[in-house]
Formats: sequence, C-alpha cells, structure tokens
Amino acid sequence: MPNPKRKHSKTRRDKRRTHYKATAPTTAVCSNCGSSVKYHRVCPDCGFYRGKLAVEKKATA
Repeated sequence: MPNPKRKHSKTRRDKRRTHYKATAPTTAVCSNCGSSVKYHRVCPDCGFYRGKLAVEKKATA
C-alpha cells in the first residue's frame, strides 16, 4: 500500500480545509410571539407552528 514519501506542510493541509465552514442556521420570526425560530420547527417559546398551536406549553410556577 503506497504511503506518502514526505510530510505535507501545515499550510498545504490548511489550504485544502478552507472550504469547510460552519454556517449559522437560518432562522425565521415566530408569527405569534416574535422570537427567532429555526425553519420548519415549532416555536420553543410559545409552541405555535405556522399560526396554529402545535404543542401545549406547561406553565412554569
């Protein structure tokens, strides 16, 4: 099995990895409470999805 003859430099390794970027998830604004929500997810604050109640939130006391 062939092995590399010489070690690749850190610069060469990093040049190859320049395209691996972490992107922030796209968010929308909840139509009910106005908080930011990931697309196609139920709002974690109020439990609404596309203007309808999807999950009943428990009252914290």
